[in-house]
Amino acid sequence: MCAGLADYFGIDLAVVRVLTVIGFLFFFPATFLTYVALCFILPVKPTRLYRDERDERFWRGVRVSPQNMFSGLRHRFRELDARMQRMERYVTSSRYNLDREFENLKD
Repeated sequence: MCAGLADYFGIDLAVVRVLTVIGFLFFFPATFLTYVALCFILPVKPTRLYRDERDERFWRGVRVSPQNMFSGLRHRFRELDARMQRMERYVTSSRYNLDREFENLKD
């Protein structure tokens, strides 16, 4: 359960375990009952939740700091849009036709 909470909140597993031990030392009944209840309530993590490591990092970033993740995505899409606009300008320019004619002469 500690690993699941650490993964969900994006916290180091050791920190969650230390906090759990401290909870057991100082608040044993409440921590124990909460731990047992969560063991029954929380679903088991699927074995194949993510496609690969990159997918896992993306979704962990969305969980931990959605604002930063979406800001990064917005920036990336703007870069892709700018690249596509440059390609469209090139393909519709007279230079593109000239470059193609030179390529055809090489063959």
